Amino acid sequence: MSETAIKPAYAPIAILAAVTVLALVFPSIPGAIITEGIDSGDTAWMLVASALVLIMTPGLAYFYGGMVNTKNVISTMLQSFIAMGVISIVWVVVGYSLAFGESIGGFVGNPFTHFMMKGVLDAEPWGTIPAIVFAFFQLKFAVITPALVTGSMAERINFKSYVVFMILFSIFIYAPLAHMTWASGGFLFEMGVLDFAGGTVVHMSAGWAALAGAIYLKRRRSHVEGSFLPPANIPYVLLGTGLLWFGWFGFNAGSALGANPLAALAFSTTNTAAGAAGIAWVLFDAARGKKVSALGFCIGVVVGLVAITPAAGFVTIPHALVIGVVASIISNFLAHYKTKTALDDTLDVFPCHGVGGMVGMVFTGVFASSAVNSAVTDQGLFFGDATLFIKHLVALVLVSAFAFIMSFIILKLTDILVPMRVSERDELLGLDVSQHDEQLLEA
Repeated sequence: MSETAIKPAYAPIAILAAVTVLALVFPSIPGAIITEGIDSGDTAWMLVASALVLIMTPGLAYFYGGMVNTKNVISTMLQSFIAMGVISIVWVVVGYSLAFGESIGGFVGNPFTHFMMKGVLDAEPWGTIPAIVFAFFQLKFAVITPALVTGSMAERINFKSYVVFMILFSIFIYAPLAHMTWASGGFLFEMGVLDFAGGTVVHMSAGWAALAGAIYLKRRRSHVEGSFLPPANIPYVLLGTGLLWFGWFGFNAGSALGANPLAALAFSTTNTAAGAAGIAWVLFDAARGKKVSALGFCIGVVVGLVAITPAAGFVTIPHALVIGVVASIISNFLAHYKTKTALDDTLDVFPCHGVGGMVGMVFTGVFASSAVNSAVTDQGLFFGDATLFIKHLVALVLVSAFAFIMSFIILKLTDILVPMRVSERDELLGLDVSQHDEQLLEA
């Protein structure tokens, strides 16, 4: 057990108590609940899809937890699990309203539109599903995004500061990007940018935040000294990959918001890109004289899933294969190049999620087709029209700058409130013990 003295912390429980009081003051009791126009099949599928997206976060916990060293497994996994609790509260209080409330200048939703879920139970259906189903489907996206960031800061971040960072990230980066991209009146939405399931909102935002975090926290002691420890548990990584691949069908096919042909297309493109990217990663490794590895295949699969996310409902299945292969090779190259630099992005979040999301966004502008989805008003570059492609390049620059700069600001603010970097002693001891007084007992 850690010998560090623990001082009582009253502020967090006081904040939760205040939120609980708010729930009593603002119970959001609905008026007449609208049932007209709701399709039971679409609703059933979206409830299942929401559950599938949620299981991705435990999947991410196993994926990340298996790649760190043994003394940091529990801490790394908990950083994903805790997001399911913290962001669920933030989303109910103000997150959903910031993302999908009445637009303020096209950049963020009005925090009072759906404060404490006001007007959601009795809102007009979102297409053919109840608005409350859409709201909690979107919650699962909000949950996994800050959890993705943790991979870049693993093995050296103070757990308390991570929770503060996660809340600020959700409010000031994730929710505005969700509004800009997906909400009617959102800046990028009105501009005509296409993001089917979160390549921009989820993966680019997480990737740039991860890069900012890795730079801000600087290198781990082991990274400086060159005393790298092996991954704790490759079977954990395999299990996590399986859960992520499984859950991603809800992530992408669920973004069709109904049990329809578009969902079937997104399901198919998702699987194709994932499989192609996993194979491309290990074959690219083999071409560079490396052995085929379980870890390599798993990372490649996740890159493919990331890259197809913005394009899943806009491109054909063969084009999904192209996206998976190209994204995998680019991410592989950058991940290996990163090892030659001083950047300590522990689990390659930026090369895989950030770069994968950007590649997917660019290729959406290349391959999007109105024959696949009538929502595509400007054909992709592949079909001879550069309009959408240029819009996506502009959006890529704007989103990247916003996510990276805001992340640095939030990191600095968090560091002022609660120091982000653990002490050298706690890092050497391991975060499982130093942060949580728990440890993984080796067989």
